[in-house]
Amino acid sequence: MRESRKKKRRRRNSSGRILAEYVWMTLAAVAVILFLTQVVLINARIPSPSMEKTIMTGDQLFGNRLAYWQDGPQRYDIIIFYYPDDTSQRFIKRVIGLPGETVEIRDGKVYVDGSDRPLRDDFCPETPTGDFGPYQVPEDSYFVLGDNREISRDSRYWKNPFVSRDEIIGEAALRYWPLSRLGWLK
Repeated sequence: MRESRKKKRRRRNSSGRILAEYVWMTLAAVAVILFLTQVVLINARIPSPSMEKTIMTGDQLFGNRLAYWQDGPQRYDIIIFYYPDDTSQRFIKRVIGLPGETVEIRDGKVYVDGSDRPLRDDFCPETPTGDFGPYQVPEDSYFVLGDNREISRDSRYWKNPFVSRDEIIGEAALRYWPLSRLGWLK
């Protein structure tokens, strides 16, 4: 009789240990996921064609929240940021103008600091049109445009045309959906 009680007690202790291990594993997994999604990664779904052909409507991607921890974005980086006119919305666009630069768009071509040579725009699906600017980009801010310039509502049309560094969430890094287009965004 005594041995039977000891076996039952061992089984209960063993079951309790196993349950505790599962609880700790689950809590650890949740902690890691929360850390990754709040500190390292941002998940984004593209709702509009403003970045086509680079990023298509419906694409899903991860952004790197730590990309600009020390240095700011470079020209042509694709950033995820809070929309300057309504910070409850997140946008994704390409950095064109850097802090302190003067950006002007003539006949759809982008010129920086009075240069005679336009910036490259081989990522744009069509030859853009229109004249905008000049825009004097403030220190610690950026001028951004969508790749599909004919339909993109970007710095050219906003009440506040510049994205400040503290509004930047991260750099668009990896498209993971659809699987047929899986890859890095560089």
